[in-house]
Amino acid sequence: MTSIDCDVAVIGAGTAGLAAERHARKNGARTVLIDPAFRGTTCAAVGCMPSKLLIAAASAAHAVRQAPEFGVNAKATVDGKAVMARVRALRDHFVAGVKDSYDEVPQKLKGRARFTSATTLKLDSGEEVTAKAIVIATGAAPSVPKEYEVISDLVLTNETVFELEDLPKRLGVIGAGSLGAELAQAFARLGVEVTLLDSGTGVAGLKGEEAACMADFLREDMAVHLEAEVKVARDGAAARLDWDGGSVTVDRILVAAGRPPALKGLGLEAAGIELDDHGTPVFDKGTLRCGSSTIFIAGDANHDRPVLHEATAEGSIAGRNAANLSDIRSAQRKVPMAIAFTHPNVATVGHVPERTETVTGQADYADQGRARVEARNRGFVRLEGDAEGRILSATLCMPDGEHVAHYFALAISQGMTAAEMLDQPIYHPTVEEGLRKALSQICQNCNLPVPWDRRSGPQPGDI
Repeated sequence: MTSIDCDVAVIGAGTAGLAAERHARKNGARTVLIDPAFRGTTCAAVGCMPSKLLIAAASAAHAVRQAPEFGVNAKATVDGKAVMARVRALRDHFVAGVKDSYDEVPQKLKGRARFTSATTLKLDSGEEVTAKAIVIATGAAPSVPKEYEVISDLVLTNETVFELEDLPKRLGVIGAGSLGAELAQAFARLGVEVTLLDSGTGVAGLKGEEAACMADFLREDMAVHLEAEVKVARDGAAARLDWDGGSVTVDRILVAAGRPPALKGLGLEAAGIELDDHGTPVFDKGTLRCGSSTIFIAGDANHDRPVLHEATAEGSIAGRNAANLSDIRSAQRKVPMAIAFTHPNVATVGHVPERTETVTGQADYADQGRARVEARNRGFVRLEGDAEGRILSATLCMPDGEHVAHYFALAISQGMTAAEMLDQPIYHPTVEEGLRKALSQICQNCNLPVPWDRRSGPQPGDI
């Protein structure tokens, strides 16, 4: 057995793991990066990038179908094989870039690691690693319910769907969260007959009436059934999905019912750290440290903020602290932000602290000028502010919401009030003008003057 000694061992070579190893090394630590495959990050290989490639193709097809509304006659003919070939080709390009970064890591071990103590790891490849500190950055993995085992050959997840050689004719999507809604709409706009099902009522991260509204937007492209407890059975070469009040036969099923932390087989019980009810290590969100141990956890593995920029930030924090055990620091975290790349985009930014009294501002995009010009007039905005009018959170379901979300993240991070945001220039005609109504309501509900100024731009309703 080969024995390796280091200062910091990092388990997982994804976004968080790479950041952790890099920052530990930057702080003078001798590092070892451990991964069973070194296939690239989740984002590049099976997440953000291939899904956006599929969405880009879908948007192109949708634009052609929508062209007659503008007096432009066109016909969209989708070549499914060409679509999927482009998805894989550019996906592989992004993955290659990640793999190049592995060359910068001085010491890598290929294998699956498990804890044998709080400071030792054993790999299935035979090595044993002793480290002063260990960072868990194993990411997350798709969850497929047991009942789907009877048709496992027809089941897809985000880790296999991009390997399709061609588009299926009929697709069932289980799970209306951000991932499920994004991919369901993309396939539907590429001409696939899609049925989106979820046992709950949430859609793309939205809840309540807002989720119901988003579901109606999605129904313009596909069938959507919420509160549907699905039963699955084989139907010849296809699969049948049954629920109370409905049934559909599909060629393939995309299961997007969640991505829990990939912690199975790590032997966490040997690490001596506290685990929550789901078997995830209990950790400090500022330091990423697990209790008082020398073990840290970052990225999707801790299931706190499963998005790429947070994985990078958490890896950086964990790596720095793992290399400086005598000087562990709590970092200021970024403003929470999540985006679903559906159309309209759905974005949530910020959060409302517990026991905080809030005021609300809302706006509807059904009649917003620029959105109507582009035939994208669907959506809404809901803002929450405190008693002084400071913006605390924004829920966006609107055209270009993925960009507007950054506008609010900056405003929230700077503690800006609705009045201060209204004092900033908003160019005409843009979709951002639709935010004025929601911001002005915050001001009015706080009994603050609304800083409308004819010299600074059009008023709400101006064309």
